[in-house]
Amino acid sequence: MSISHPIKIALVDDHVLVRDGVKALLGAIPYFEVVGQAESGQEAIQLVSSCALDILLVDVGLQDMNGLELTRQLRSLHPDIKILILSMYDNQEYVRSSITAGALGYVLKNAPSTELVAAIEAISAGGTFYSPEIARKLVSNHRDENDLTPRELQVLSMIAKGYNSKEAARELAISVRTVETYRLSIRRKLNIDSPAALVKYALEHGLVAL
Repeated sequence: MSISHPIKIALVDDHVLVRDGVKALLGAIPYFEVVGQAESGQEAIQLVSSCALDILLVDVGLQDMNGLELTRQLRSLHPDIKILILSMYDNQEYVRSSITAGALGYVLKNAPSTELVAAIEAISAGGTFYSPEIARKLVSNHRDENDLTPRELQVLSMIAKGYNSKEAARELAISVRTVETYRLSIRRKLNIDSPAALVKYALEHGLVAL
């Protein structure tokens, strides 16, 4: 991968051995730089406020705060932050919640190291990344909303929160035309035409909180 400056990464996990292992792995990549660590949600909030970083790796099972709630709070405080969930759980509810909270990817802790590197590269470049087995579960589940791609779930969540296409495009670092394409695809897949009906659907299926 050719980049002009290192990708600055911070780690949030309450197990020091996990943080040390991930730091050692990422430290072996020339264009990665681990610039901070936190073992709790509160430490992570302080870290993000005081440290310039590109990507935050967040564990789901923190002691003081669920990692998904931390993601929600950080995205509210720092809308431009890019968050990757690194978890031992492949629970589909966690994955769906991470998407609606604003995380851009979800990688399992038992995944190959190359997968974590690929996820960081993809998210840094403005994309998303999900472990293959996570992605398969998302698309194979029988519930309608899981026929949507992770990116479409994000766009649907934003529609339900009142974002217009321009705002959603800015948030996701993609073009307005691409957002419109996602909106059309969502309506086609769910067979829903009106924005109000999309909001109702998202609320009923837990894709966004009241």
